Order: sequence, then structure tokens, then C-alpha cells
Amino acid sequence: VSLESELGSLTSPATSLTGPATCVTKVELRVSCKALLDRDTLNKSDPCVVLMVQNNGQWVELDRTEVIKSNLHPVFGKVFCLDYYFEEVQKLRFEVYDIHGTHSIGTRDDDFLGGMECTLGQIVAQKKMVKPLLLKYGKYAGKSTITVHAEEISGNNGYVELSFCAKKLDDKDLFSKSDPFLEIFRINDDGTEQLVHRTEVIKNNLNPVWEPFKVSLMSLCSCNEERKLKCLVWDYDSRGKHDFIGEFFATFREMQKISSGNKVLWDCMNPKYKQKKRNYKNSGVVILTDLKLHRVYSFLDYIMGGCQIHFTVAIDFTASNGDPRNSCSLHYINPYQPNEYLKALIAVGEICQDYDSDKRFSALGFGARIPPNYEVSHDFAINFNPDDDECEGIQGVVEAYQNCLPKIQLYGPTNVSPIINRLAKVAAGDGNIKDASRYHILLILTDGVVTDMADTREAIVRASYQPLSIIIVGVGNADFTDMQILDGDDGVLRSPKGEPVLRDIVQFVPFRDFKTASPAALAKCVLAEVPGQVVEYFSHKAIPPMSPMRELLSPILSPVATTPTE
Repeated sequence: VSLESELGSLTSPATSLTGPATCVTKVELRVSCKALLDRDTLNKSDPCVVLMVQNNGQWVELDRTEVIKSNLHPVFGKVFCLDYYFEEVQKLRFEVYDIHGTHSIGTRDDDFLGGMECTLGQIVAQKKMVKPLLLKYGKYAGKSTITVHAEEISGNNGYVELSFCAKKLDDKDLFSKSDPFLEIFRINDDGTEQLVHRTEVIKNNLNPVWEPFKVSLMSLCSCNEERKLKCLVWDYDSRGKHDFIGEFFATFREMQKISSGNKVLWDCMNPKYKQKKRNYKNSGVVILTDLKLHRVYSFLDYIMGGCQIHFTVAIDFTASNGDPRNSCSLHYINPYQPNEYLKALIAVGEICQDYDSDKRFSALGFGARIPPNYEVSHDFAINFNPDDDECEGIQGVVEAYQNCLPKIQLYGPTNVSPIINRLAKVAAGDGNIKDASRYHILLILTDGVVTDMADTREAIVRASYQPLSIIIVGVGNADFTDMQILDGDDGVLRSPKGEPVLRDIVQFVPFRDFKTASPAALAKCVLAEVPGQVVEYFSHKAIPPMSPMRELLSPILSPVATTPTE
């Protein structure tokens, strides 16, 4: 889940740090400082924090916070959103600068207020990291400290878009009207307050309408609807001495009442005025004008909601595999060791079977002459039952494979489009159900480059519109270069007429790359992209999980595609 905090003129959008490995999760970082050095003669420093990341030994700027005027204890509204890789050391550096108007950062030595280095892993492990700021040569920057809060954005999270306005705010300015902005703080379990969002400033207006903004539910209320939110309205002062207009307390549950047509508004109260003035009513009213809640579903949300993954295996029985009775054949049945077809089938099938409640798998063959007439078939049930091609469990598939070998004649050519079209048709039937009840995985095991490449490309483009993922494992030592075309990793796969796939649904790997590795390594590689493909399909169709584990009471939920963390 990538949070895009549209934080107006005081803030800027969140930033993603990406890398080559599999992203475990996404992390939001929030920054504040205390006791910064005062570099300005007349005013206090105007601090800004620059986030640097180390790439190939070089520090490069990733993003920066807003500038907070005349403040030695700034709490920044900017949210940094980073991908977190468990298996990598991700070095970060936070540098604090006193910004002078249009001067670029780092042009003068006295602009630098201190820096701190750490790894993202350290921040994540501590959740809240407080460190002293250091000047050049490791010298302490007085008593200056920087605090970095980390929050994981979990898969079963979402984000909310909020729109606020205010009416009849107190006028704090002598010669003009107030310049109001709104701050929302989350009150944590330990009583501390965490800035969630700071709006832009609306100049010279006692009835401001602030820009809508998005914030993750984890940030807003730690996914707890009853958590108290403290909201403050200020009159902006360019020297940093903002005038307090008023405050109110809210909860996310209260905010959601807007969905049933209720007005959601709060009296903006100044406690001092309330004590002193007998007829004091409020210092204005803050109104929630719109709330859009977007649920971000993960692969596990769909699985735990009851989505069944139906597994089908298609096995290449072309003559290039060699006579199964010969020990050099790729189909040779060695009583002491499974052949490559069986190894690949078992490695992938054993993981898929956990997601299919009836544990029955379709097992198909192609490229052989089959009984009774010994005509070539590119789409046959290896149990020779055309009415029911399913086998009981992975063991049932293995037995059907071993039993069919003596009964068939290996032939050719290597045509896989008929089986892809067949599965796409079955998946299309499930796709018409309009719920997230079933998704298909087709495992194609083949010893060579497909003969019907044009038809296969066309079939994959058609299949990309259905709840289907295709895994192709190349068995043996053939040159599989042309097969890489089918895997969209090097560019978008297109049909012969130039139509692109709707989704990248094919993963190709040569089995020889995993000959010495564990079966788990092969399964992990070929199945790595499936969770994302499942989420992408149902999100594209705007289909939520059938019975999500945990729902926030909410208005209409719209599923949003997410990079899976599973």
C-alpha cells in the first residue's frame, strides 16, 4: 500500500523507495526534531529534513520534508513511504537544514543543522528511533535530536480520503482575516500524540475549504475506529508563531456517520475563552464534507475470504522427450528417483493444493497419439476420462501420469494453445460468477519451444482477461530462449495482431536452473508472481473478497490493487 499524502503547500507527496528484491512490506516514516541549533540572528531556524538513501556506496536524495518556519522543535507533516526488504541492508541518512528562501541546500556551512545515519531495519525494529544530530566530523549539534517513527502498512489495510471545511472561525488578525490551517493528531495508547496530517494554509478566510487529502487507516487511527483524534485549527504566522484558534476531538467512527447522510461537524473550542467568557459558544465550526474509504485487499484477504485456487497441470508428451522405456528419456520412470516432470509437478502442486479445498486437480496431456484410435491430441485427460479429468490430490496426478505413459505414443508437434484456450474457457465461466470464489493456475511442463507460438500468444492475450495464471516450466536441456517472450518480464506480450495482454499472467522458468536447488526454491520462483496476479484480476474487476476477515464499518468500499506482501 503506497500512501499518497496530498499535504498541500506545507507538505508534499509520499515517496517510494524501490529495489530489485521482493518487497516484504511498505513502511511509513514520520520525522520530528527537538532543540535544533538556532542559526538565524533575528528569527529561529527554518528547518527541513532531507532523506538520503545509499545506492552503490553513493548517497542520493530520496525526498525531503516541508520547510517549517521559525521553529527549533519541528514536527513535520511529510510522510516518507519506503519499500522494506528484509534481506537487504537499506542505509538511510537524515540531514537537517536551515532553509534561507531560495538558497539551495548545502550551499553554506551554517545551513547544516546536523545529520543522522541508520538502516531502515533499525527503525522498523525500534518503531520509534530517537538519535542525536551530528555535525561534520562527528561533533554533536548541541542537544539536537531527531525522532523517526515507523509504521508498517499491512496488507489488510486501506486508506481514507477526507475533505474538511470550517465556518465562522475566530479572526486573529488585526488588519485582515485569519489564515487557517488544520492539524490532525492521533492519540497513541501511551498518551503521546502523533501528527497524522497538516493541511495547507487558506489565506485571509474565516470559512476555509481545505483540499481533500488521503491517509492510510494505519496512520489515522491504527485501524481502530474508536481511537481519539485531536484536531487543532491555527492562524498561520510566517514567523512560526501561529495563533491558536481552537480544537476538537473526533474518532474515525464518528466521521463515518457521513455515509448515512448525517451531518458531521464539530465545535472548534478554545478552552481559555470557554473559561473566561460566559456566553462563549465556539471559535467556529469544522465540517467533514466528504469521506471516501478505499480498502486495499491483499492475496490473503482473498484466500481467507474463501477463494479457491484450482490447479491444472498440462504435460508435454511429444516425441522429443525420448522413449519412456529408455533411461535417457525425460519421461523415464525411475523407481528410485522422480524424473524432472514429476519433480516440477510435485514442487508446485504441493503448494497449490493448500488453497484448494477438494484437493482434486485436472491433469491434461498434449502432443501424443492416444487410444483408442491413436490420433494426435493436444488436449486430453491423462486419466482418459473426458467427462472428469480430475485426479485425487497430487498423488493421484502422479499415478495417472505413470499409468498413461505405457498407453500412449509420444508424437508432436508441441502445441499448447488448445489447452490454454480450454482453461481460459473454464475460467471465463468462473469469471461470470462475479465473486472472488475461484482462481485458476495452469502449470505447463514442456521439453521444448512451442510450435504454435502465434496461436499461443493469441491464447495468452485472451486468457489475461480471465481469473487465470500460467506457469511454464521448461524440462530438459533445450534452448528455451524463445519461451522467454511469453513471460512478460522483458516487455508487454502482444498477440500477433499487436493486442497487449491485460495482465502479465505468464511465468516461465527452465527447470535446469533449479536442478541442484530444493523443490521449495522452484516453487517459490514460479509462484512468486501469483499473489499479485490474483489481486490484480479481482481489483481490475472491482470484486472484493467474499467474506473479509476484518471490515471497518464503512461506506462503499472500493478495492484497490496492491503490491502483495505475502
